[in-house]
Amino acid sequence: MAVRDVLISGDPRLRQPSRAVAPSSLGSEALWALVQDLRDTMAARDGAGLAAPQIGVPLRVVIFGITHNPRYPQAPPIPETVLVNPEITPLDPQLETAEEGCLSVPGLRAPVPRWRRVRYRAFTPDGEALVREVEGFHARVVQHECDHLAGILFTDRLG
Repeated sequence: MAVRDVLISGDPRLRQPSRAVAPSSLGSEALWALVQDLRDTMAARDGAGLAAPQIGVPLRVVIFGITHNPRYPQAPPIPETVLVNPEITPLDPQLETAEEGCLSVPGLRAPVPRWRRVRYRAFTPDGEALVREVEGFHARVVQHECDHLAGILFTDRLG
């Protein structure tokens, strides 16, 4: 569909909590168009993930996934995944600190503590329930992208 502009830190829209996608919108052309814009924008900027608020759409939708990414050359592959209305639950209290960057905070990378293992629940764009338990980089990416849905940037989590 289209490569969209990514909002940059300082834009107040990045700080607004996102709205849930209505059940009636699951499977809609409008939702699939948003997903395609997220996919195109993420790919054009070598992102590991992207949240709808980063392109100015205040809905609870994120996309992530990598095969090989020059921004994260040591990262293991993560299958492309789209989450609608995600919820994250930590599976243990252990935190792991690793370097993160963000398309909305260009030029800055910093160590961020995140839960090492999480379960996420969401819907696919077609409305199917999705539940996964993940760890490591996959867990980090999910937490980072879902933070955007609450108006949180990774810089907010720096010690």
